[in-house]
Amino acid sequence: MKLHAGTEAGEQHKFLYKYRINALFYQKNPAWIRKVEGCIFSVLTLSLERIIIKELGQRICISIQVMKIYAKEISKMSKIILTGDRPTGRLHVGHYVGSLKERVKLQNSGEYDEIYIMIADAQALTDNAEHPEKVRQNIMNVALDYLACGIDPEKCHIFIQSMVPELTELTFYYMNLVTVSRVQRNPTVKAEIKQRNFEASIPVGFFCYPISQAADITAFRATTVPVGEDQMPMIEQCKEIVHKFNSVYGETLTDPEIVLPSNKSCLRLPGIDGKAKMSKSLGNCIYLSDEEDVVKKKVMSMFTDPNHLRVEDPGQVEGNPVFIYLDAFCKDEYFEEFWPEYKNLDELKAHYQRGGLGDVKVKKFLNKVLQAELAPIRARRKEWEQKLPEVFAILKEGSKAAEAKAAETLQDVKAAMRINYFDDADFLN
Repeated sequence: MKLHAGTEAGEQHKFLYKYRINALFYQKNPAWIRKVEGCIFSVLTLSLERIIIKELGQRICISIQVMKIYAKEISKMSKIILTGDRPTGRLHVGHYVGSLKERVKLQNSGEYDEIYIMIADAQALTDNAEHPEKVRQNIMNVALDYLACGIDPEKCHIFIQSMVPELTELTFYYMNLVTVSRVQRNPTVKAEIKQRNFEASIPVGFFCYPISQAADITAFRATTVPVGEDQMPMIEQCKEIVHKFNSVYGETLTDPEIVLPSNKSCLRLPGIDGKAKMSKSLGNCIYLSDEEDVVKKKVMSMFTDPNHLRVEDPGQVEGNPVFIYLDAFCKDEYFEEFWPEYKNLDELKAHYQRGGLGDVKVKKFLNKVLQAELAPIRARRKEWEQKLPEVFAILKEGSKAAEAKAAETLQDVKAAMRINYFDDADFLN
């Protein structure tokens, strides 16, 4: 089938849709489809009347109208990831096992069409407005940690939140769909307010950041959001906003799904002080960039079973941070390498529980495990530290791609809300 300038729009759409299906699911013509998709950005952002694609001897003329329809069809069929972190400090091992490791796995799975990873500086400013330099300085720290952990800029768009102004506008519109009482009931918001001792002095921006997060997710039509367990209430709030918007204005936004770490021990890694959550603000972290001697010092100072006073005493593994860390990081092969007396973690736990095993020995083993896990991450980070202009370029290109995607969604949102006045031919009717 060949298309010409005079071909009906409906026929053009059928042709494009057919080849999209073939390319994605039957791999019949992936080269052709890449050419088509490569034109979408140009069509949506430039004043073009038509696109001509030549492939396999075919000369295909595609109108703007059809290409826009086609772009929406692609979006509906795509699997898209959106996730990110606040740049309030370097990332720690809790971030790694709680989300980063999962992101790298998903990135390399080949199952996702688009991946957006956000450095959430605007969210960081909600409780750091008086310390903007702290946020500014940590932009590169977070980017370096991403790259060190294996986030691939060839497969992912790493971007800075404030460089995508469409997110702010979407947040403003979504605020009208959420009640104050609903935000007040959000468990994560309540916990964060308590942790920061905001009490009655809660910044409005911080209070509303679940809505901002919904804007971040929906702007990229994310189908998948890999995050830690503490973000579950946020995703639920996002889903509520999506359902509310779609019920009021028509089907426009994509309903996301959360992806938690498969290892349950990784859902919420405690701090080295035994506190429920490892947190930069609490200063109880082991950072991904910590040098070997620093990691060792932190491990050897870790909180453990307070009732395990003597080596011969039975010890408790449940709720014991040392064993929670081993659950999260340890592999059977580490025993063969570092502690051949045991075959696996179950044997080690059994010995500790019946008594006769000291905390120092267990901590020394944990240190070796963490060093084995963190050594390649530290090495890659140091390599990237020597290429900061390249990292800067990655962030700039990623932010450009992210803004283009968010602009497309915002256009659809405004059309659904009927506030796209100058693009609406029926406005004067």
